[in-house]
Amino acid sequence: MEAKGREAVEEPLPPDPPPPARAPGIAGLSAAGRATASAALAAVALTACAHLAAVFLHVAPANTLSKRHAGAVDAWIYPEFEQNWKLFAPNPLQQNIAVEARAQVRTRDGGLVTEAWRDLSAEDGAAIRHSLLPSHTRQNELRRAWDFFTASHDEEDRPVGERGGLSEQYLKRIALNRLRAARPADGGEIVRIQLRSATRAVAAPVWSGEETDTRTYHRELSWWTV
Repeated sequence: MEAKGREAVEEPLPPDPPPPARAPGIAGLSAAGRATASAALAAVALTACAHLAAVFLHVAPANTLSKRHAGAVDAWIYPEFEQNWKLFAPNPLQQNIAVEARAQVRTRDGGLVTEAWRDLSAEDGAAIRHSLLPSHTRQNELRRAWDFFTASHDEEDRPVGERGGLSEQYLKRIALNRLRAARPADGGEIVRIQLRSATRAVAAPVWSGEETDTRTYHRELSWWTV
C-alpha cells in the first residue's frame, strides 16, 4: 500500500535572468556623456579637415581659392606646419649648415659672463644618429627655423616682409629653450642670446676633378635680449 500524506517535493526556482548588456562605445554613455563625446569628435574631425585643406592649398599650384585665402592659410601653416620638398629638388642642398648659440649670463654677484658657442645642430645630430625612431623635432625644428629666418631677412639681417619678425621670435624661442634646458639650477640668469651659422660646402667627389672651397664661413647675428 502506498503511504498516505506523501509530502510534495518543491521544485527549485529558475535563476534570475542576466542583466541587460551595456551597449559598447558612445551608446553606453549617459545622454550628457553622449552629447559631450559627439561634440568632441565633431570638433576633432572639423579641425583635421581644416588642417588638411590648409596644407593642400599651401602646396597646391596657385589658384583662385588659394589666392583668396592666402593670409589665413599662411597664418595657420607658418611656422610649425611649413612644407618643404628640397629632397626632390633638381638641385639639392650642397652645404652643411650648423646653427650655434651662446648666452650672456648674469651671475649671483651681478656680473655678466659670455659663455662659449654651443653647436645646437651637432647636438641634434648626436640625438638622432643610430636611432631607429629618430625624433622629427630633432631632425627638422632647428634646421627649418634657420631656413625660415634666412629666407625672411636680407644680408644685413633686416626683416623682409611681414614674416620677418615672426621668424626671429620662433628662432629665439627655440634657442633659448635649449640653452636653458642644459643649464644647472644655480647657473645664473640668461639675459641675452646670440646665434650664428657655420656653413661649409660639401666636398666634390674625387672623380669629378672639381675644386670646392670647404672652408667654414660664419654668419653671426646680433645679440637678442631675453
